Amino acid sequence: MTEGPDSVDARLGARLAELRAERGWSLGELADRSGVSRSTLSRAERAETSPTAALLNRLCHVYGRTMSQLLSEIEPAPALLVRAPDQRIWRDRTAGFVRRSVSPPHPGLRGELVEGRLAAGADLAYDRPPVPGLEQHIWVLEGTLDVTAQDTEHHLGTGDCLRLRVWGPTRFRCAGPDDVRYVLAVVLP
Repeated sequence: MTEGPDSVDARLGARLAELRAERGWSLGELADRSGVSRSTLSRAERAETSPTAALLNRLCHVYGRTMSQLLSEIEPAPALLVRAPDQRIWRDRTAGFVRRSVSPPHPGLRGELVEGRLAAGADLAYDRPPVPGLEQHIWVLEGTLDVTAQDTEHHLGTGDCLRLRVWGPTRFRCAGPDDVRYVLAVVLP
C-alpha cells in the first residue's frame, strides 16, 4: 500500500522534529552537527519540502540510526510478514531514486532488505554512513550500477553482488542507458 508523498512527508517531518526535541537541540545546534542549513531543517520538519536521500542520510548519522529505522519509526510496528502491497515506498524525486522497504527494521533483528531503483543518470552521494561499520550487500537485479566506497569504484552488472562495511563516503550511480534495480541487504554492526 503506497501513500501520497504529503502524508509520509508530514509524519517524517514530525518525527525529525521529535528527535531534535528529545535531545534538546535548537535548529542551529542540529545544523552545526549535520552540516545542513537551519532553513532546510526547518522546512523538512514542517513538511514544506520532501527531504532528499542525502539529507536523510546526514540526519540519520547524527541520530545514530539507519534510513530504514527512521522511516519505520513513522509507521505502525511492522508485522513479521510484509506483503508486497504493504511494503512502503519512498521517493527522492530530485535524485531519481525509489526505495521500497521490503523487510523493514524489526526489534531484535539486525538485518533488513531494501529494493532500490535509480533512473538512468541518477547519482546518489552519501558523505558518511548512517551507522559507522554498517554491513551492506548490494545485489543488482536489472541494469548496471557503479558503487564507490573507500575510494574504490565497483562496476556491477545484472546478477553481481558487492559486499562491504561502510566506514566513509559512498556513491551509487546509474550511468545508464537503462534504469537499475537492486537489492540492498543492510545489517547493523
